[in-house]
Amino acid sequence: MRRKKQITNKTIVMTAVIGSLIVMGTMIANMLWTSRQTAVATSEAVGSVSTFYLEAMADRRAKTITNLINNNFDHMQKAVDFIAGEDIGSQEELRDCLGEIKSLLGLNRFALVDEDNIVYTQYTTYTGRSRHSFLADESLNARIITTVSLYGSSKQLCLAIPTPDLVVMGKHFKACFVQVDIREIVELLAFDDQGRTHFALYAQNGGNLSGTRLGPVIKEYNLFDSLKGIVSEEVWKENYANFEYGKGGNITFELDGAEESLCYVPIRDTGWEMAVLIRDSVIQDQIRSVSEKSLKTTRIQIIFTLVTVLILAAILLHQLGTLSREKLEEEKETSRSFRDMANTDSMTGVRNKHAYTEKETNINEQIKAGELKELAVVIGDINGLKAVNDTLGHAAGDQLIKDACNLVCEYFKHGAVYRIGGDEFVVLLEGTGYDSMLETVGAFNRKVEENIKEGAVVVSIGYSSLKPDDHELSDVFGRADQMMYERKKELKAMGAQTR
Repeated sequence: MRRKKQITNKTIVMTAVIGSLIVMGTMIANMLWTSRQTAVATSEAVGSVSTFYLEAMADRRAKTITNLINNNFDHMQKAVDFIAGEDIGSQEELRDCLGEIKSLLGLNRFALVDEDNIVYTQYTTYTGRSRHSFLADESLNARIITTVSLYGSSKQLCLAIPTPDLVVMGKHFKACFVQVDIREIVELLAFDDQGRTHFALYAQNGGNLSGTRLGPVIKEYNLFDSLKGIVSEEVWKENYANFEYGKGGNITFELDGAEESLCYVPIRDTGWEMAVLIRDSVIQDQIRSVSEKSLKTTRIQIIFTLVTVLILAAILLHQLGTLSREKLEEEKETSRSFRDMANTDSMTGVRNKHAYTEKETNINEQIKAGELKELAVVIGDINGLKAVNDTLGHAAGDQLIKDACNLVCEYFKHGAVYRIGGDEFVVLLEGTGYDSMLETVGAFNRKVEENIKEGAVVVSIGYSSLKPDDHELSDVFGRADQMMYERKKELKAMGAQTR
């Protein structure tokens, strides 16, 4: 009986030990399987979120370039209309007119081409057929967008439109064009996130147009030359074809243990591709941080009891949430500071042309979606800035710009004020500013008329409101711009300077 009891106790102990080992083995196996599944899911999430982030960033900057191109085309048409309305009898008068267009519309490299392919700029004339490929066509029937490089300098974006009805100095002019330095576009698109994200503009053959570095491997070189040996031949050929046919796409590759994701989108009508690359981004760091803490919690569960592990996990998650919120707030504050610097005019302190371009993109999306019903645009142009610069110097001209800005801000306190050119301001009015627009405009115009008598700052303004058949902000802008020119004529009759 005694021996039997000992055997029974031994059996119970062995059963308990074996059962415990089986439970422990099952628990460990389950935890290891869960860990592997978590790692796979985390890796997939990193790829998905990174791709979404890059696509949004690339698409937004591509739209910014498209808006820049469309704005230049709109201003070129306004310039042609302005020239057609002037009585120009000599090249000197034409050059003065081109200088005035540069001041009013911000077209720094604007030129006209006559029927003999002679190019007229603010400062000189030259034979343009050998320099500009689009002039080789016998006739120009539509907008033309090309990329050129002059005398080994940085590449230029050339925008041209036909002018079949333009006659100046008795000559027929067949086209006008502007050239935008790609370095200016790069400055418009530049962003700073501690070197984690890079961007570059590419031609169809992968040549780097912007001169910016796309990460530590591709740098500023040809994209496809740099990718040889890094990605498979199949991936290389597929993306080369995408560039050739103006399609978007993305590439992911690993280098020195770090995963890099590259996304590119076409820029309409240019033959360019906007590419953005992310390396060890904040998104990846945050997701991987969560994954590592999850794995750490799994190991702790194997060692401690379920209750202890649950309590520890709750503490860790709470700490992670606190740290994530603090870091997110810090990053938001840093991002706001950089954005404010990039969107502020250094001379006047109001919003600059870059800020206006971004706002215009947002408003156009709202108009297309039918979400925006009440919006007004006020355009202001400083009278006599050129005369002050010529007679009193640019320091006095800068002060005149500041005084004009203060005057606009004083009266349009319920609007968003932008300085979009040397002497041009735009005010966007919504809500209270929209409702009180006519009253504010009237008070502003009375003040300006008093300033003419007192020799103080004079600003010509025009305004317009969003109409049901408007398709984009430029429609409202155009009407306000036309009214501003009419107002400038009225003020000239009252004794104000116009240039």
